[in-house]
Amino acid sequence: MRIVSRGVLNPCVPGGDRAVSAFPSVTCLPDGSLLAAYRVGKSKVDEQSVIELRRSTDLGQTWSDPWMPFETALHGVRGSLWVLHTTVIAPDYLIASSMWVDREAYPGKPLFNEETEGCLPMVILLADSRDNGRTWSAWRRVPMTPDIGPPSLTCPVLRLASGRLALSIESNKNFLDRSQWFQKVVYLYSDDRGQTWTQPVTVCQDPSGRIFNWDQRSAAAPDGTLASFTWTYDKPANRYLNVQRRLSRDEGRTWTAPEDLGFADQPSRPAFLPDGRVVLAWVDRFCSRSIRARMAMSMDAHFSLDSEIVIWESPRPQRETNSTGEMLADMALWSFGLPFAEALPNGEVLVVYYAGGSDAMQIEWVRLGLK
Repeated sequence: MRIVSRGVLNPCVPGGDRAVSAFPSVTCLPDGSLLAAYRVGKSKVDEQSVIELRRSTDLGQTWSDPWMPFETALHGVRGSLWVLHTTVIAPDYLIASSMWVDREAYPGKPLFNEETEGCLPMVILLADSRDNGRTWSAWRRVPMTPDIGPPSLTCPVLRLASGRLALSIESNKNFLDRSQWFQKVVYLYSDDRGQTWTQPVTVCQDPSGRIFNWDQRSAAAPDGTLASFTWTYDKPANRYLNVQRRLSRDEGRTWTAPEDLGFADQPSRPAFLPDGRVVLAWVDRFCSRSIRARMAMSMDAHFSLDSEIVIWESPRPQRETNSTGEMLADMALWSFGLPFAEALPNGEVLVVYYAGGSDAMQIEWVRLGLK
């Protein structure tokens, strides 16, 4: 692979409401345009941050001015939209999925409670667009069972080969809950284009509570197979393991055993090419402190070291942490990460990510050529 082009999707403006951008995603629409979403505010954890959208009609080379179509209050309760993804359901028809954080339940508190490992109340919201993302419906809430706790959203709504939709959700503990954390990943399914959802089905969990499957990134390949890539954490050892891959050929009902890919630590959402090739970017925060990418010739093939490319490198050291609580709290300080990969109509792959310093981060992009 090689970097064909690179640039800035949303620049930082230090010292103001546009100082820090994070949590980007991008969707290639049926007309060939790109729709990007990201969070922007005074800091990475600013309660006043908003979600913006931008559009590109030239494969990401240039981007439109931003617009903010999404409300941050929910039924009169003050909150924050933490992340937003979009999914193509049909021509001109998109679903946006977002994780909303309640800012009134524990005023002034951070997202994660370092003492309990719990987090603020969160809700998964959906909205529809019938004009390719220009305008959106009002939010509707996805019901969750109590065992999920505050739900985390780590990938877009999945459109399956059968036409069903799947929503991948990660469980959390409530903010003041001091009990042991048994983290899991569940899927909810919809047969009516996201209007109603099934009860959650567990797709990934270590019953012992030792291994956490964080930030699981999933996508559907052209043949309908689902692939998930997981940021894997060993809680007693307080360390990240290598990225793990799982495959499902029955829309998430059963999965292959987790496969160690040989590199750590936080994977991107994968990009699937029409010919079956897969591009995966990942963040290595604790060794090379960089964002890298590799390619596999098929979804179950080896990600070749020969294909590896460095997308971004940081000159600054990462702070060491001594517990899971510290690590969760430290997420607010990380100044680069969350790459998101999307296949382009010309056979290239676009990767978006955030990078910069603790008080000034921007959304950047690279286009990768695969030949």
